[in-house]
Amino acid sequence: MPELSKDTTLCISLAGRPSNIGTRFHNYLYAELGLDFVYKAFTTTDIAGAIGGVRALGIRGCSVSMPFKEAVIPLVDEIEPSAAAIGSVNTIVNRDGRLVASNTDYEAIAELIARHALHPASAVLVRGSGGMAKAVVAAFHGAGFADVTVLARNAESGRALAAAYGYRWVPQDPPPGAAIIVNVTPLGMDGPDADVLAFGAEHVAAARTVFDVVAFPAETPLIRAARAAGVEVITGAEVIALQAASQFARYTGVTPTPEQIVRASAHSRAV
Repeated sequence: MPELSKDTTLCISLAGRPSNIGTRFHNYLYAELGLDFVYKAFTTTDIAGAIGGVRALGIRGCSVSMPFKEAVIPLVDEIEPSAAAIGSVNTIVNRDGRLVASNTDYEAIAELIARHALHPASAVLVRGSGGMAKAVVAAFHGAGFADVTVLARNAESGRALAAAYGYRWVPQDPPPGAAIIVNVTPLGMDGPDADVLAFGAEHVAAARTVFDVVAFPAETPLIRAARAAGVEVITGAEVIALQAASQFARYTGVTPTPEQIVRASAHSRAV
């Protein structure tokens, strides 16, 4: 990696609970490719001030995570279709003071649905109704899935998310039976909910695919339960690697190879 200087380009992340995954992923690729960039994770209690800083300081790129994915929308200048369609942002690119927002989560989810050959006739149960849940539900809709249920305790956001795509909303766990179950909540994430199983054993046993978008740890209680039951899994590690690679390309103009993405992803999780 080039020596840091006044000309080094800065990219950042803003999250309620920052991790080192994105920082290590991006900085690994900067070093491997010899790019004069540096990446740093932040949290904030002043999202408007933070986004103002992105603009004022010429910060090139900004990854946006929970709980800021919707709050940043009125703070940017342009919303690309990937973010506008679902009302949720995870990527901001600073183009000479003009902030352009997009959603690479949606792109990553759509790619994983195709890569794992999930069949659109399958029943899907999605737990969550926040910004990432919007990306997940929209991606399943875009892939032609008609039988999707949104499970969310928040009646307002859960009902609205389901209604936007003609799907069902339920406030409590329905009977087991969905072929694909997806956790899009912090349940199982490192922290207060680290030991919580997002779906019960009956739901896991009835599923053909268990999808947990929690990125850290990759082996959440839900993923471990699914592996033990012999059920196919899609992990948050897969999601974050794909969406981060897309962000990387937007920030730098360089598209990493699949092999570079694999190496960067492994490095991002190394202890």
